[in-house]
Amino acid sequence: MHKFRTDHSLLERRGALIIRRLCVLLDPERVCREISTILEGESNLDFASIMVQALNMILLTSSELAELRALLKQSLVNPAGKDLFLSLYSSWCHSPMATISLCLLAQAYQHASSVVQSLVEEDINVKFLVQLDKLVRLLETPIFAYLRLQLLDPRRYTWLLKALYGLLMLLPQQSAAFKILRTRLKVVPSYSFSDEQLTGNLYSHVLESMSGIQISEDCNVDQEMADSHNSINFASRLKQFEYMQRQHRMHTKSRLQSQNSTSSSLSQEVQRPEEPHRPPPVPDLSRPSSRSSRVGSGQFQI
Repeated sequence: MHKFRTDHSLLERRGALIIRRLCVLLDPERVCREISTILEGESNLDFASIMVQALNMILLTSSELAELRALLKQSLVNPAGKDLFLSLYSSWCHSPMATISLCLLAQAYQHASSVVQSLVEEDINVKFLVQLDKLVRLLETPIFAYLRLQLLDPRRYTWLLKALYGLLMLLPQQSAAFKILRTRLKVVPSYSFSDEQLTGNLYSHVLESMSGIQISEDCNVDQEMADSHNSINFASRLKQFEYMQRQHRMHTKSRLQSQNSTSSSLSQEVQRPEEPHRPPPVPDLSRPSSRSSRVGSGQFQI
């Protein structure tokens, strides 16, 4: 970790390979837990954010961590999955997109939607949009095939729809990621294959569910989803995420102010007028010379 902290180029060039190799030699869960614990208390917020984003991509794409992904998918119903989710969540809070990705992987869709809704203007920057673009493309890979299949049951997975629509609203309309995600959401059926057809279109169904209107008649399904979500104190987790993001915003603001102050000082030094160069005084030849100066060489003054 110290080497990654002092040499960011190493993290970019060989970081994924090094961590994947560690997961092969050691227990993948142990490696992720240990790194997460270190990053949770990391004072260098910029490094922590970069490291978490790198770890998140490794978690989502590496074949060496397939079993870890399978365990995280059971976070709401399996005590071991829940414990792993909570151990990663604290450090994943350094990156909004990593947090959302972790929630989607753990099928904590209601919390994913809450995280999306909590984002403010300062959070949605170029780095965030780049990470969001990567996530949207990952949603089309086999890793998230289970998530796409859950869209066949929009009644049960309303919070998943809300989270995905929330991400769609954050993307620029002309971006490739926007078109990819919009195309995916367009093919979501307006009814559930596991039950009767829903009244109205999918959009109105999502809006009604967001406003708290209960349209489902299947109490068993609703109770199952509620119980699984309540197994983790997501309200506390959301406060933890918001606190960490406030720390990052304060750090970014302080860094920008310092940079602006330095730039202003340099600009003032460049623009400061130089002292005009004064040439040496020119003797006045029109004035008569003094008497002593008229005394020629070899003459004595009387």
